[in-house]
Amino acid sequence: MDMTISQVDPAFKKDVLHCFEQQSYAIPARWLYDRRGSELFEEITELSEYYPTRTETQLLESYSAEVAEISGAGRAVIEFGSGSSVKTPHVLRAVQPAAYVPIDISGEFLAASAAQLQTEFPELPIYPLEADFMRRLNLPDEVSGMPKLGFFPGSTIGNMIARTSVDLLRFMRETLGTGSQLLIGFDRIKDADILVDAYDDSAGVTAQFSLNLLHRINRELCGNIPVDQFRHIAVWNDLYARIEIYLEALSDVRFAIDNSRFTMTEGQKIHIENSHKYGLRDARLMLRAGGWSPVREWSDEKNYFSLVLAEAHPFKNAP
Repeated sequence: MDMTISQVDPAFKKDVLHCFEQQSYAIPARWLYDRRGSELFEEITELSEYYPTRTETQLLESYSAEVAEISGAGRAVIEFGSGSSVKTPHVLRAVQPAAYVPIDISGEFLAASAAQLQTEFPELPIYPLEADFMRRLNLPDEVSGMPKLGFFPGSTIGNMIARTSVDLLRFMRETLGTGSQLLIGFDRIKDADILVDAYDDSAGVTAQFSLNLLHRINRELCGNIPVDQFRHIAVWNDLYARIEIYLEALSDVRFAIDNSRFTMTEGQKIHIENSHKYGLRDARLMLRAGGWSPVREWSDEKNYFSLVLAEAHPFKNAP
């Protein structure tokens, strides 16, 4: 469906124009996830090179029963950035929740995945919430009095720099409340070749996912960026322990966005995503900085990925 400029998320327009007007050449990763971007990401999760989804799913299959034993039945499960919710059934079957609230920025994709999940769990109250979870949210009134279990899979926390990650964890705590719990995935540091292959697959699906951001700008912001003059690049930055994703101009380009004209020179890059990886104790430290106390951690045999269950204990002034 075509959109007019007036229908576009103003934050998307602001971030895109800032990228080119200020020549910062960086766009927040959350704007990769329009409907087409969400569909492409689901394709990525099925690629042989992309180990995170496969590994985390196996962990959920193996340990969701332990999560349920610790958390207890009757909680409302709140999933941040639910996407297609393909991992969610493992949690829902184990914890027997009183309600499920999937939160996603892509409204169409959210509605479709919630409807699909409702067919699998017909007795479960489901309350989809279209929102940007990067700030404190008001949850549906129907779950306000329930104990809550947050679910944040996929190591999506790794898309953010440390300061933003901690802020997000604090917002999650404010949204869910004291006494709530959070089940969160963290991707671990590993061989750089394995990491780069996961974000630059041989079939080129990840490249399509990245380039879709430029297509989205053209669709929603009346742009005419020559998408075929850009390429997807994934590199490992060991200093920051992260994969960095760029769109690089293959030639000098001129284009317009929302009646403003811009240029980029050959070799200039737009930074569109980070995927931070975590050492053995990094994730636990970040959770504590965000107001969460780690309760239990599970990892696969290769230590590729970890699930951590944490709790929002009451704050203490000392020690």
